[in-house]
Amino acid sequence: MNIAYPEKIRILIVDDMPTNLQVLSEAIRRVGWTTLVATDGETAIEQAEYAHPDLILLDVMMPGIDGFETCRRLKANPIVEAIPVIFMTALSDPLDKVKGLEIGAVDYITKPFQQEEVLARAKLHLHLYHLTQTLEHRVAERTVELSDSLQKLQQAQLQLVQSEKMSTLGQLVAGVAHEINNPVGFIAGNINPAMTYIQELFDLLSLYQQKFPEPGVEIEKAIQRIELDYLREDLPKLISSMREGVDRIRNISVSLRTFSRSGLEHKEAFDIHEGLNSTTLILKYRLKADEFRPAIEVLQEYGEVPLIKCFPGQLNQVLMNLIANAIDAVEESNQGRSYEEIEKQPNQITLQTALVAEGTQAMIRIRDNGLGMTDEVKQRILIIYLRQNR
Repeated sequence: MNIAYPEKIRILIVDDMPTNLQVLSEAIRRVGWTTLVATDGETAIEQAEYAHPDLILLDVMMPGIDGFETCRRLKANPIVEAIPVIFMTALSDPLDKVKGLEIGAVDYITKPFQQEEVLARAKLHLHLYHLTQTLEHRVAERTVELSDSLQKLQQAQLQLVQSEKMSTLGQLVAGVAHEINNPVGFIAGNINPAMTYIQELFDLLSLYQQKFPEPGVEIEKAIQRIELDYLREDLPKLISSMREGVDRIRNISVSLRTFSRSGLEHKEAFDIHEGLNSTTLILKYRLKADEFRPAIEVLQEYGEVPLIKCFPGQLNQVLMNLIANAIDAVEESNQGRSYEEIEKQPNQITLQTALVAEGTQAMIRIRDNGLGMTDEVKQRILIIYLRQNR
């Protein structure tokens, strides 16, 4: 059998008989291995911990602790528990052999021994020990590889689920925007004719008043009840407000459709300013004034940026998160400040775009005048960045 061994094999021989130590040492050195010797169990344990031999030949009958107790202590020690132990003893009772194997020995040689037998068994167990160590190392490496693969798979699954969620959400939002757009379009298309009809009725009423200046008591009471003069003045304003409301709903609908563009399969030409504007409009409910603070100002510093190839839905989601984080930051900075103090130093979010890298890249910068990130948060971001770019 062709057996491969690791280099610099070291064998620890534990025996209180000098003759046995000499015979075994000479036989082992002829093979090309290094020998270590100990004459009692305590010394053997110390030698094993210090030198970490590849195999231990252990006598049973020794002064102090015997071979069985020595083996127990070796196997209870995490540093040396994996080293194979072969008992060598004159005890030939099968019960002694069973006892030795039960406490962790790999083999049992009865004295008087043949050198060839000892060497043959030592070679076999060294080979098995070497194979076991190699296998454990490979299993550990494979476990790490599988762990990394599992982590990557989980991340991929998470991204896939997120993409599916975004796709479904995009379809839902686009569908809602489409459904909103139909009645809004109907209302918007009828406001102007309605305004014309109302004006014509007012003109007709004025004509009646000119032709019949004395309409009678009953009509006079009705005119007073409905406050005709106020109605003539306020109704056009009411229609104008309705027109503004319809325009706002239409803008929100357009923004929702812009925001929901998924583009998951192919990149699309996209106006990043359109994405910023639609995202800001969707978040307007968080930007407007309330009882605790004035409205958050959004400053637009847009450069000349052409359409870019990207996945619009994913880009809009990033913009949404960044702008929402900026709103959180300025609101956090308002803690402990009065309404008047905030008015003097208003909350601001600045949206900047520009071409960089000699016009080959588009830059989007979202800046707020909040408190800024703590050193701890900056450190976490740096760690995440380094992990993703190793």
